[in-house]
Amino acid sequence: MKQWEVVIGIETHAQLSTEAKIFSGSSTAFGAIPNLQANAVDIALPGVLPVLNRGAVECAIRFGLAVGAEIAPRSVFARKNYFYPDLPKGYQISQYEHPVVLGGKLVIQVGDTDKTVHLTRAHLEEDAGKSLHEGAGQHFQGRSGIDLNRAGTPLLEIVTEPDMRSSAEAVAYARALHALVRWIGICDGNMQEGSFRCDANVSVRPIGQPHFGTRREIKNLNSFRFMQQAIDYEVQWQIATLEDGGSIEQATVLFDPVTGETRAMRSKEDAHDYRYFPDPDLLPLAIDRQWVEQIRAQMPELPGAKRDRLMVDYGLSLYDAEVLTSSLELAGFYEAAVAIAGRSNAKACANWVMVDLAARLNKEEREIGDSPVSAEQLGGLIARIADGTISTNMARKVFDTLWNGEGGSADDIIASQGLQQITDHASLERLIDELLATNATMVAEFRAGKEKAFNALVGQAMKATRGKANPQQVNELLRRKLG
Repeated sequence: MKQWEVVIGIETHAQLSTEAKIFSGSSTAFGAIPNLQANAVDIALPGVLPVLNRGAVECAIRFGLAVGAEIAPRSVFARKNYFYPDLPKGYQISQYEHPVVLGGKLVIQVGDTDKTVHLTRAHLEEDAGKSLHEGAGQHFQGRSGIDLNRAGTPLLEIVTEPDMRSSAEAVAYARALHALVRWIGICDGNMQEGSFRCDANVSVRPIGQPHFGTRREIKNLNSFRFMQQAIDYEVQWQIATLEDGGSIEQATVLFDPVTGETRAMRSKEDAHDYRYFPDPDLLPLAIDRQWVEQIRAQMPELPGAKRDRLMVDYGLSLYDAEVLTSSLELAGFYEAAVAIAGRSNAKACANWVMVDLAARLNKEEREIGDSPVSAEQLGGLIARIADGTISTNMARKVFDTLWNGEGGSADDIIASQGLQQITDHASLERLIDELLATNATMVAEFRAGKEKAFNALVGQAMKATRGKANPQQVNELLRRKLG
């Protein structure tokens, strides 16, 4: 039986974070009444002319810098001709032969292995409108409707080389790209709203065969889970078809998440089918080095560089650094907490952010930017644990109070609730003496070799002080006095 190799390339449409559309002043806000945000340019009334949005170009430049690509000093907008009801002009303004971003790469991690995915290009284009087929009652009465609010929304289409060899690699790439465009602030990454959509070009070939097999393009995958399911199904379908003596026809397919299957939508077009030609209404886009360098100076520290710096500056493990740099907001929160808690408490801050804080955020389905506990509050709390003012158990009570918005700072809560740890040696020694005198049975059990009796004595000490005794000192005093 033949052994097969999977070949995958990804095309991603990232909606750019501009307030206006790419060639008009219409709003790009999501959720408006259908056709409310479609002006004369968007609906292609006769005589209107497109005007390029400078902010969209700057987003493209930011992306090119982030992936180490070439920023073309001259790029050209073209007309991509096809006829859909939701495409008012009868063509889409895109870029073809001369895109704004050329090349680049993205390093992804699959398991414990790093892999480089090379990018072919990234080009600017406008989105089409949307056909609405559901709701055939009062408004549609069995007909379809057209919403042109999305028409003209700025997109950056990012195209990879066919470098990926499994659905796991494809998903790892999509996740890394999703994190990057959000990190550099060019796309909000909201997949449910269509801000980040992936098309997967999938083919198979016998291992060792130099030329690629015939590809089928899976369109509009708007979740990472669906991407993996769709690619896995498509791969198995293509292999089964070829092993049964059939052939693969180039096609565009859709994934049905209900059945878990892909189905052909139309035969796949080639570039010549779209009759590309330069748009006569738009001058070539010129980008000089000064503009590029101005944008470079405004770029945030990139995820890989920040990850490496966190490991060097704070002594974090690779795992901790990768988790904390999964988003720019999370990395910023962590460093702000360390600034308050002190660099010597960097690992403790990492643990609190990744465990306690993350658990509460996940439970309440909040993002880090919506955390009721600020980085400064968390850093102040960790500082009080480190200097022995409160125990870790008491700290969790303070954290709960902060989360519920019942106190200004950790110090305020510790003072108002009287949570400061008892660390006075003489006081603790008197407590331990009384404890041993009144719990002779436990003492005897411990001296008979029962370690549980010791833990019970520690519990009695903590209970007597309502959790305020320093646990380490209690343990040390008990061990010493019990011999």
